[in-house]
Amino acid sequence: MKRRALVVDDEAPARQELVELLAETGRIEVVASCANAFEALRALQREKPELLFLDIQMPVLDGFALLQLIDESLLPQVIFVTAYDSYALKAFEENACDYLLKPVTAERLNQALDRLDHRTGHPLALQTALCPLRQLPCSSTNRIRLVDVRQVEYVVCEPGGIYVVTASDRAFCDLSLKIIEQRTALLRCHRQYLINLDQVDEIQLQGQGLARIRTRSGQLVPVSRRYLRQLRSHISQL
Repeated sequence: MKRRALVVDDEAPARQELVELLAETGRIEVVASCANAFEALRALQREKPELLFLDIQMPVLDGFALLQLIDESLLPQVIFVTAYDSYALKAFEENACDYLLKPVTAERLNQALDRLDHRTGHPLALQTALCPLRQLPCSSTNRIRLVDVRQVEYVVCEPGGIYVVTASDRAFCDLSLKIIEQRTALLRCHRQYLINLDQVDEIQLQGQGLARIRTRSGQLVPVSRRYLRQLRSHISQL
């Protein structure tokens, strides 16, 4: 059975060449080919591949940064593909399956796949999956930006996706609410909301164990009964 793989490289010729080499092996089905980390995040969530062929040097977010944004449950096996051998040590510290130097040859690619067949265990080291995030990748029409977590007032999960809200605007984020909660200091206050305690102006108690938060910019965020006690405990420790 073929392994399902995702190819990520910001250089289109290199990306296409690797896709063709993988097809020639007869061992890999490339389910998506991505030009940057943001496309890769969406493809990982959509396709859930078993294997990730990942370039390291890419604009905005490099390959190592991308790994920090992937939900642990979606982490595939990783083979780094790069033109620079100086990254080899760090790649293996990340518990990568292999490290391919460009230009990739068919022989070397098959060697990497052979090694993969004999590999067992968790695809990536746990410390990589739990690395704290200082910025959240957000996208809007024709642009991608990194939002400083300290500027975030709250994060909300809506039918259309995850939105990061600051005092001045809101932006769509490709990360899951779970990943943001695990890898930032934002605290769960509701099934659909995370709050930045440093941006809380007051908690308004509403009775029956319910409440809402007013942020420093005046925005209102609901607090469910389930999380109110935990929230008050954290605030009392500030």
